[in-house]
Amino acid sequence: MANASGLFNPTVPSVKRGFSPSIAIYRSGFLFSEVGSRRIVCSSTTQDAEKLSPSESRVSRLVSRGCKLVGCGSAVPSLHISNDDLSKIVDTNDEWISVRTGIRNRRILSRNESLTSLGTEAAKKALEMAKVDPDDVDLVLLCTSTPDDLFGGAPQIQKALGCKSNPLAYDITAACSGFVLGLVSAACHIRGGGFQNVLVIGADALSRYVDWTDRGSCILFGDAAGAVLVQACDIEEDGLFSFDLHSDGEGQRHLKANLKESKKDHELDTNGSLHGLLPKGSSYSCIEMNGKEVFRFAVRMVPQSIELALKKAGLTGSNIDWLLLHQANQRIIDAVATRLEVPSERVISNLANYGNTSAASIPLALDEAVRSGKVQTGHTIAAAGFGAGLTWGSAIIRWG
Repeated sequence: MANASGLFNPTVPSVKRGFSPSIAIYRSGFLFSEVGSRRIVCSSTTQDAEKLSPSESRVSRLVSRGCKLVGCGSAVPSLHISNDDLSKIVDTNDEWISVRTGIRNRRILSRNESLTSLGTEAAKKALEMAKVDPDDVDLVLLCTSTPDDLFGGAPQIQKALGCKSNPLAYDITAACSGFVLGLVSAACHIRGGGFQNVLVIGADALSRYVDWTDRGSCILFGDAAGAVLVQACDIEEDGLFSFDLHSDGEGQRHLKANLKESKKDHELDTNGSLHGLLPKGSSYSCIEMNGKEVFRFAVRMVPQSIELALKKAGLTGSNIDWLLLHQANQRIIDAVATRLEVPSERVISNLANYGNTSAASIPLALDEAVRSGKVQTGHTIAAAGFGAGLTWGSAIIRWG
Protein backbone atom coordinates (compact mmCIF):
# COMPACT_ATOMS: atom_id res chain seq x y z
CA MET A 1 0.00 0.00 0.00
CA ALA A 2 1.24 3.45 -0.85
CA ASN A 3 0.06 6.80 0.37
CA ALA A 4 0.87 10.44 -0.04
CA SER A 5 -0.04 13.54 1.87
CA GLY A 6 0.87 17.15 1.64
CA LEU A 7 0.11 20.66 0.51
CA PHE A 8 -1.47 21.17 3.83
CA ASN A 9 -1.99 23.97 6.24
CA PRO A 10 -1.43 22.73 9.79
CA THR A 11 -3.14 25.70 11.42
CA VAL A 12 -6.17 27.09 9.64
CA PRO A 13 -8.15 29.20 12.13
CA SER A 14 -11.16 29.66 9.89
CA VAL A 15 -11.72 29.00 6.24
CA LYS A 16 -14.61 31.46 6.13
CA ARG A 17 -12.39 34.43 6.85
CA GLY A 18 -9.25 35.75 5.24
CA PHE A 19 -6.10 34.01 6.41
CA SER A 20 -2.52 33.32 5.37
CA PRO A 21 -2.00 29.55 5.26
CA SER A 22 1.34 27.82 5.61
CA ILE A 23 1.90 24.94 3.23
CA ALA A 24 4.04 21.88 2.98
CA ILE A 25 4.68 18.96 0.69
CA TYR A 26 5.63 15.96 2.77
CA ARG A 27 7.35 12.77 1.53
CA SER A 28 8.89 14.68 -1.35
CA GLY A 29 11.93 16.30 0.25
CA PHE A 30 10.18 19.58 -0.46
CA LEU A 31 9.45 22.17 2.16
CA PHE A 32 7.45 24.11 4.61
CA SER A 33 6.93 27.82 4.16
CA GLU A 34 5.69 30.25 6.75
CA VAL A 35 3.96 33.14 5.03
CA GLY A 36 4.62 36.56 6.48
CA SER A 37 7.74 35.22 8.18
CA ARG A 38 11.41 35.39 7.29
CA ARG A 39 12.01 31.74 8.13
CA ILE A 40 11.80 28.72 5.87
CA VAL A 41 12.05 25.10 6.89
CA CYS A 42 13.59 22.77 4.32
CA SER A 43 13.77 19.17 5.58
CA SER A 44 14.66 19.65 9.26
CA THR A 45 16.83 22.77 9.03
CA THR A 46 15.87 26.36 9.70
CA GLN A 47 17.62 29.27 8.07
CA ASP A 48 17.10 33.00 7.84
CA ALA A 49 15.74 33.95 4.45
CA GLU A 50 18.65 36.28 3.77
CA LYS A 51 21.11 33.39 4.17
CA LEU A 52 19.49 31.19 1.53
CA SER A 53 21.37 30.29 -1.63
CA PRO A 54 19.96 31.50 -4.99
CA SER A 55 18.44 28.09 -5.69
CA GLU A 56 16.81 27.96 -2.26
CA SER A 57 15.46 31.48 -2.71
CA ARG A 58 13.91 30.42 -6.03
CA VAL A 59 12.23 27.47 -4.34
CA SER A 60 10.85 29.67 -1.58
CA ARG A 61 9.37 32.04 -4.16
CA LEU A 62 7.63 29.15 -5.90
CA VAL A 63 6.29 27.71 -2.67
CA SER A 64 4.83 31.08 -1.72
CA ARG A 65 2.43 30.62 -4.66
CA GLY A 66 -1.05 29.37 -4.01
CA CYS A 67 -3.68 28.00 -6.38
CA LYS A 68 -7.41 28.43 -6.62
CA LEU A 69 -10.34 27.04 -8.58
CA VAL A 70 -11.74 29.85 -10.73
CA GLY A 71 -13.85 28.19 -13.43
CA CYS A 72 -15.79 25.00 -14.09
CA GLY A 73 -17.76 23.37 -16.86
CA SER A 74 -19.35 20.06 -17.81
CA ALA A 75 -20.81 18.16 -20.74
CA VAL A 76 -22.95 15.04 -21.09
CA PRO A 77 -23.95 12.91 -24.11
CA SER A 78 -27.31 13.37 -25.77
CA LEU A 79 -28.45 9.74 -25.38
CA HIS A 80 -30.58 9.34 -22.27
CA ILE A 81 -31.17 5.87 -20.77
CA SER A 82 -33.58 5.46 -17.87
CA ASN A 83 -34.03 2.54 -15.51
CA ASP A 84 -37.18 1.63 -17.42
CA ASP A 85 -35.13 1.48 -20.62
CA LEU A 86 -32.71 -0.94 -18.97
CA SER A 87 -35.58 -3.13 -17.80
CA LYS A 88 -36.16 -3.92 -21.48
CA ILE A 89 -32.60 -5.25 -21.79
CA VAL A 90 -32.01 -7.12 -18.51
CA ASP A 91 -34.18 -8.49 -15.71
CA THR A 92 -34.51 -5.38 -13.54
CA ASN A 93 -36.84 -2.48 -12.81
CA ASP A 94 -36.74 1.13 -11.68
CA GLU A 95 -37.46 0.38 -8.03
CA TRP A 96 -34.81 -2.33 -7.76
CA ILE A 97 -32.12 -0.03 -9.19
CA SER A 98 -33.08 3.19 -7.41
CA VAL A 99 -33.43 1.60 -3.96
CA ARG A 100 -30.04 -0.12 -4.16
CA THR A 101 -28.05 2.61 -5.91
CA GLY A 102 -29.98 5.88 -6.01
CA ILE A 103 -29.62 5.95 -9.81
CA ARG A 104 -32.61 6.62 -12.07
CA ASN A 105 -31.05 7.84 -15.31
CA ARG A 106 -27.71 7.96 -17.11
CA ARG A 107 -26.24 9.47 -20.30
CA ILE A 108 -24.40 7.27 -22.80
CA LEU A 109 -22.15 8.21 -25.72
CA SER A 110 -23.85 7.57 -29.03
CA ARG A 111 -21.91 6.37 -32.05
CA ASN A 112 -21.41 9.88 -33.45
CA GLU A 113 -20.03 11.31 -30.16
CA SER A 114 -16.57 11.04 -28.60
CA LEU A 115 -14.98 11.49 -25.22
CA THR A 116 -12.69 14.12 -26.75
CA SER A 117 -15.66 16.25 -27.81
CA LEU A 118 -17.21 15.99 -24.34
CA GLY A 119 -13.94 16.92 -22.62
CA THR A 120 -13.43 19.84 -24.99
CA GLU A 121 -16.93 21.21 -24.36
CA ALA A 122 -16.47 21.00 -20.58
CA ALA A 123 -13.06 22.67 -20.82
CA LYS A 124 -14.38 25.52 -22.96
CA LYS A 125 -17.10 26.25 -20.41
CA ALA A 126 -14.54 26.29 -17.58
CA LEU A 127 -12.33 28.72 -19.50
CA GLU A 128 -15.30 30.95 -20.26
CA MET A 129 -16.30 31.12 -16.59
CA ALA A 130 -12.70 31.85 -15.57
CA LYS A 131 -12.34 34.44 -18.38
CA VAL A 132 -9.10 32.76 -19.51
CA ASP A 133 -8.11 32.50 -23.17
CA PRO A 134 -7.02 29.06 -24.45
CA ASP A 135 -3.66 30.59 -25.40
CA ASP A 136 -3.05 31.35 -21.71
CA VAL A 137 -3.41 27.69 -20.64
CA ASP A 138 -0.07 26.24 -19.51
CA LEU A 139 -1.13 22.63 -18.98
CA VAL A 140 -4.04 20.31 -19.80
CA LEU A 141 -4.57 17.29 -17.54
CA LEU A 142 -7.13 14.75 -18.74
CA CYS A 143 -8.17 12.38 -15.98
CA THR A 144 -9.62 9.36 -17.73
CA SER A 145 -9.42 5.59 -18.00
CA THR A 146 -11.27 5.47 -21.32
CA PRO A 147 -9.52 7.79 -23.82
CA ASP A 148 -10.41 7.75 -27.50
CA ASP A 149 -6.75 6.98 -28.24
CA LEU A 150 -4.70 4.31 -26.46
CA PHE A 151 -1.82 6.79 -26.18
CA GLY A 152 -3.93 9.44 -24.45
CA GLY A 153 -6.58 12.03 -25.21
CA ALA A 154 -5.28 15.22 -23.57
CA PRO A 155 -3.32 16.44 -26.62
CA GLN A 156 -6.43 16.13 -28.77
CA ILE A 157 -8.41 18.30 -26.35
CA GLN A 158 -5.54 20.79 -26.34
CA LYS A 159 -5.74 20.87 -30.14
CA ALA A 160 -9.53 21.24 -30.15
CA LEU A 161 -9.31 24.17 -27.73
CA GLY A 162 -6.99 25.95 -30.17
CA CYS A 163 -4.11 26.47 -27.74
CA LYS A 164 -1.58 28.06 -30.09
CA SER A 165 1.27 28.01 -27.57
CA ASN A 166 1.33 24.17 -27.59
CA PRO A 167 1.07 23.70 -23.80
CA LEU A 168 1.87 20.32 -22.31
CA ALA A 169 -1.11 17.95 -22.21
CA TYR A 170 -1.19 14.45 -20.76
CA ASP A 171 -3.54 11.86 -19.27
CA ILE A 172 -3.88 10.70 -15.67
CA THR A 173 -5.30 7.19 -15.33
CA ALA A 174 -6.72 6.53 -11.87
CA ALA A 175 -10.33 5.57 -12.59
CA CYS A 176 -12.84 7.19 -10.25
CA SER A 177 -10.09 8.81 -8.14
CA GLY A 178 -8.61 10.49 -11.20
CA PHE A 179 -10.05 13.96 -10.77
CA VAL A 180 -8.79 14.33 -7.19
CA LEU A 181 -5.33 13.24 -8.35
CA GLY A 182 -5.62 15.75 -11.17
CA LEU A 183 -6.32 18.59 -8.72
CA VAL A 184 -3.30 17.69 -6.62
CA SER A 185 -1.13 17.38 -9.73
CA ALA A 186 -2.28 20.80 -10.92
CA ALA A 187 -1.36 22.31 -7.56
CA CYS A 188 2.10 20.72 -7.69
CA HIS A 189 2.71 22.11 -11.19
CA ILE A 190 1.66 25.58 -10.05
CA ARG A 191 3.46 25.62 -6.72
CA GLY A 192 6.58 23.77 -7.78
CA GLY A 193 6.81 24.51 -11.48
CA GLY A 194 5.61 28.07 -11.89
CA PHE A 195 2.60 27.21 -14.05
CA GLN A 196 -0.18 29.82 -14.15
CA ASN A 197 -3.32 28.21 -15.62
CA VAL A 198 -3.96 24.46 -15.49
CA LEU A 199 -7.04 22.79 -16.95
CA VAL A 200 -8.08 19.66 -15.05
CA ILE A 201 -10.62 17.59 -16.97
CA GLY A 202 -12.34 14.48 -15.65
CA ALA A 203 -13.96 12.48 -18.44
CA ASP A 204 -14.92 8.85 -18.87
CA ALA A 205 -17.05 6.64 -21.11
CA LEU A 206 -17.27 3.45 -19.10
CA SER A 207 -20.29 2.43 -21.18
CA ARG A 208 -17.74 1.20 -23.74
CA TYR A 209 -16.61 -1.47 -21.27
CA VAL A 210 -19.93 -2.46 -19.72
CA ASP A 211 -21.45 -5.89 -20.19
CA TRP A 212 -24.99 -4.87 -21.10
CA THR A 213 -26.28 -8.35 -20.22
CA ASP A 214 -25.00 -8.08 -16.62
CA ARG A 215 -27.69 -6.42 -14.53
CA GLY A 216 -25.28 -6.02 -11.62
CA SER A 217 -23.00 -3.62 -13.51
CA CYS A 218 -24.83 -2.20 -16.55
CA ILE A 219 -27.23 -0.27 -14.29
CA LEU A 220 -24.42 1.70 -12.66
CA PHE A 221 -22.43 3.57 -15.26
CA GLY A 222 -22.89 6.65 -17.39
CA ASP A 223 -20.65 8.88 -19.52
CA ALA A 224 -19.76 12.54 -18.93
CA ALA A 225 -17.02 15.14 -18.67
CA GLY A 226 -16.31 17.90 -16.17
CA ALA A 227 -13.51 20.44 -15.95
CA VAL A 228 -12.05 23.09 -13.67
CA LEU A 229 -9.48 25.81 -14.29
CA VAL A 230 -6.88 25.89 -11.50
CA GLN A 231 -5.03 29.20 -11.41
CA ALA A 232 -1.94 30.46 -9.58
CA CYS A 233 -2.57 33.07 -6.90
CA ASP A 234 -0.99 34.70 -3.87
CA ILE A 235 -0.64 32.32 -0.96
CA GLU A 236 -3.21 34.31 1.02
CA GLU A 237 -5.84 33.24 -1.55
CA ASP A 238 -4.78 29.59 -1.64
CA GLY A 239 -7.70 27.25 -2.27
CA LEU A 240 -6.23 23.78 -1.75
CA PHE A 241 -5.82 23.34 1.99
CA SER A 242 -4.81 19.67 2.16
CA PHE A 243 -5.01 16.29 0.50
CA ASP A 244 -4.69 12.59 1.30
CA LEU A 245 -4.01 9.99 -1.41
CA HIS A 246 -3.72 6.19 -1.30
CA SER A 247 -3.58 3.07 -3.44
CA ASP A 248 -3.76 -0.65 -2.72
CA GLY A 249 -3.12 -3.06 -5.58
CA GLU A 250 -4.40 -5.97 -3.48
CA GLY A 251 -7.90 -4.70 -4.13
CA GLN A 252 -7.58 -4.79 -7.92
CA ARG A 253 -9.34 -8.15 -7.99
CA HIS A 254 -12.56 -6.48 -6.82
CA LEU A 255 -12.84 -3.95 -9.66
CA LYS A 256 -11.02 -4.41 -12.95
CA ALA A 257 -11.14 -4.47 -16.74
CA ASN A 258 -8.14 -6.59 -17.67
CA LEU A 259 -6.38 -7.01 -20.98
CA LYS A 260 -7.55 -10.09 -22.81
CA GLU A 261 -6.00 -11.88 -25.77
CA SER A 262 -7.81 -12.59 -28.98
CA LYS A 263 -8.41 -16.24 -29.77
CA LYS A 264 -6.98 -15.67 -33.23
CA ASP A 265 -3.23 -15.56 -33.90
CA HIS A 266 -1.59 -12.86 -36.01
CA GLU A 267 -1.06 -13.67 -39.66
CA LEU A 268 2.16 -15.68 -39.95
CA ASP A 269 4.87 -15.58 -42.58
CA THR A 270 4.76 -18.35 -45.21
CA ASN A 271 7.04 -20.77 -43.37
CA GLY A 272 5.38 -20.21 -39.99
CA SER A 273 8.63 -19.28 -38.28
CA LEU A 274 6.91 -16.77 -35.99
CA HIS A 275 4.24 -19.18 -34.82
CA GLY A 276 3.91 -19.11 -31.05
CA LEU A 277 6.24 -16.13 -30.65
CA LEU A 278 4.16 -13.07 -31.51
CA PRO A 279 1.59 -11.91 -28.96
CA LYS A 280 -2.01 -12.37 -29.96
CA GLY A 281 -4.23 -9.39 -30.70
CA SER A 282 -5.74 -7.98 -27.53
CA SER A 283 -8.47 -5.76 -26.15
CA TYR A 284 -9.88 -4.94 -22.74
CA SER A 285 -12.52 -7.06 -21.05
CA CYS A 286 -15.79 -5.69 -19.75
CA ILE A 287 -15.80 -4.24 -16.25
CA GLU A 288 -15.74 -6.91 -13.55
CA MET A 289 -16.81 -5.79 -10.11
CA ASN A 290 -17.45 -7.36 -6.72
CA GLY A 291 -20.02 -4.83 -5.61
CA LYS A 292 -20.16 -5.90 -1.97
CA GLU A 293 -16.41 -5.66 -1.50
CA VAL A 294 -16.16 -2.30 -3.25
CA PHE A 295 -18.97 -1.00 -1.04
CA ARG A 296 -17.19 -2.19 2.12
CA PHE A 297 -13.93 -0.64 0.93
CA ALA A 298 -15.54 2.72 0.20
CA VAL A 299 -17.49 3.15 3.44
CA ARG A 300 -14.41 2.15 5.47
CA MET A 301 -11.58 4.00 3.72
CA VAL A 302 -13.17 7.17 2.33
CA PRO A 303 -14.21 8.65 5.70
CA GLN A 304 -10.73 7.91 7.07
CA SER A 305 -9.14 9.74 4.16
CA ILE A 306 -11.38 12.79 4.54
CA GLU A 307 -10.76 12.87 8.29
CA LEU A 308 -7.00 12.79 7.69
CA ALA A 309 -7.23 15.61 5.15
CA LEU A 310 -9.38 17.67 7.49
CA LYS A 311 -6.92 17.11 10.33
CA LYS A 312 -4.03 18.28 8.16
CA ALA A 313 -6.02 21.41 7.34
CA GLY A 314 -6.86 22.01 11.00
CA LEU A 315 -10.57 21.53 10.31
CA THR A 316 -13.45 19.26 11.27
CA GLY A 317 -16.55 18.18 9.43
CA SER A 318 -18.48 21.09 10.96
CA ASN A 319 -16.11 23.56 9.25
CA ILE A 320 -16.92 22.50 5.69
CA ASP A 321 -19.77 23.90 3.66
CA TRP A 322 -20.14 20.92 1.33
CA LEU A 323 -19.28 17.24 1.11
CA LEU A 324 -18.68 16.18 -2.50
CA LEU A 325 -17.94 12.50 -3.09
CA HIS A 326 -17.45 10.48 -6.23
CA GLN A 327 -20.98 9.66 -7.34
CA ALA A 328 -20.92 5.87 -7.23
CA ASN A 329 -23.77 4.82 -4.97
CA GLN A 330 -26.14 6.89 -2.82
CA ARG A 331 -25.74 4.44 0.07
CA ILE A 332 -22.00 5.07 0.09
CA ILE A 333 -22.54 8.83 0.02
CA ASP A 334 -25.02 8.63 2.89
CA ALA A 335 -22.78 6.34 4.97
CA VAL A 336 -19.75 8.63 4.61
CA ALA A 337 -21.85 11.71 5.45
CA THR A 338 -23.16 9.99 8.58
CA ARG A 339 -19.65 9.01 9.67
CA LEU A 340 -18.44 12.59 9.24
CA GLU A 341 -21.61 14.02 10.84
CA VAL A 342 -22.35 16.12 7.76
CA PRO A 343 -26.11 16.78 7.41
CA SER A 344 -27.78 15.75 4.18
CA GLU A 345 -28.48 19.35 3.16
CA ARG A 346 -24.72 19.93 2.92
CA VAL A 347 -24.08 16.89 0.70
CA ILE A 348 -23.84 17.40 -3.08
CA SER A 349 -25.35 14.58 -5.11
CA ASN A 350 -26.54 14.32 -8.71
CA LEU A 351 -26.13 10.55 -8.95
CA ALA A 352 -29.81 9.99 -9.74
CA ASN A 353 -29.50 11.82 -13.06
CA TYR A 354 -26.16 10.52 -14.36
CA GLY A 355 -25.09 7.34 -12.58
CA ASN A 356 -21.42 6.61 -11.96
CA THR A 357 -19.44 8.72 -14.45
CA SER A 358 -16.05 7.76 -12.99
CA ALA A 359 -13.48 10.59 -13.15
CA ALA A 360 -16.17 12.99 -14.42
CA SER A 361 -18.49 12.62 -11.44
CA ILE A 362 -16.93 15.17 -9.04
CA PRO A 363 -16.40 18.02 -11.54
CA LEU A 364 -19.83 17.36 -13.11
CA ALA A 365 -21.56 17.64 -9.73
CA LEU A 366 -19.42 20.65 -8.79
CA ASP A 367 -20.29 22.47 -12.01
CA GLU A 368 -24.01 21.96 -11.50
CA ALA A 369 -23.76 23.11 -7.88
CA VAL A 370 -21.81 26.25 -8.81
CA ARG A 371 -24.07 27.22 -11.70
CA SER A 372 -27.21 26.68 -9.61
CA GLY A 373 -25.86 29.00 -6.92
CA LYS A 374 -25.56 26.25 -4.32
CA VAL A 375 -21.77 26.46 -4.10
CA GLN A 376 -20.61 30.06 -3.80
CA THR A 377 -17.28 31.84 -3.76
CA GLY A 378 -15.46 31.17 -0.50
CA HIS A 379 -17.27 27.92 0.29
CA THR A 380 -15.12 25.06 1.57
CA ILE A 381 -15.60 21.60 0.07
CA ALA A 382 -14.38 18.19 1.22
CA ALA A 383 -14.05 16.14 -1.98
CA ALA A 384 -13.14 12.47 -2.28
CA GLY A 385 -12.73 9.97 -5.10
CA PHE A 386 -12.45 6.18 -4.88
CA GLY A 387 -12.45 3.25 -7.23
CA ALA A 388 -10.47 0.84 -9.37
CA GLY A 389 -6.84 0.27 -8.58
CA LEU A 390 -7.88 0.29 -5.82
CA THR A 391 -7.27 4.00 -5.38
CA TRP A 392 -8.80 6.59 -3.10
CA GLY A 393 -8.07 10.13 -2.06
CA SER A 394 -9.53 13.34 -0.71
CA ALA A 395 -8.86 17.05 -0.93
CA ILE A 396 -10.08 20.01 1.08
CA ILE A 397 -10.66 22.87 -1.31
CA ARG A 398 -12.18 26.32 -1.44
CA TRP A 399 -14.21 27.45 -4.43
CA GLY A 400 -13.22 30.74 -6.04
